[in-house]
Amino acid sequence: MRAPIQFLALLLVTTEPAFAQQHEHTAGMQHSNDSAFAAVQRRGQTVMGVDQYTSTHVFAPLPDGGRIELQRDSADSAGTAQIRTHLAEVAAQLTRGDFSAPFLVHDQAVPGTAVMAAKRDKIRYTVHPLPRGGEIRITTKDRQALAAVQEFLAFQRSDHRAGDH
Repeated sequence: MRAPIQFLALLLVTTEPAFAQQHEHTAGMQHSNDSAFAAVQRRGQTVMGVDQYTSTHVFAPLPDGGRIELQRDSADSAGTAQIRTHLAEVAAQLTRGDFSAPFLVHDQAVPGTAVMAAKRDKIRYTVHPLPRGGEIRITTKDRQALAAVQEFLAFQRSDHRAGDH
């Protein structure tokens, strides 16, 4: 009887970290239980006002800029309203060249933001509602601004572990 219990204890000890590593995010992305990601999620909830583990981010590069999408994973009228308010505020800040919200979430200067701030007159931010949240559509015709926007989105996609959407 003692051997099966020891085997089960050993199995739990050796597989528990692997199991934690395999926990799926609702967007379909795997994320580990590391403290840096947890801190981004915590700061994101504070800045955005919605639970990051039950919301889905998309940071998609497009030929003329890109888009930032944030939606609740299930019906949540209060969360949806909060996302839409947050995205409108962020779009207004980015239009002014104010990248304090991304800085607060990531606790560092986000790549691309210096150029985006300098070229703020050449970049347009438009907010659109989505069924459970919204999106900021970013457009520019300036090549340097476009490169900065896509660098910004790539960093966001990586740090939020938002996949290849």
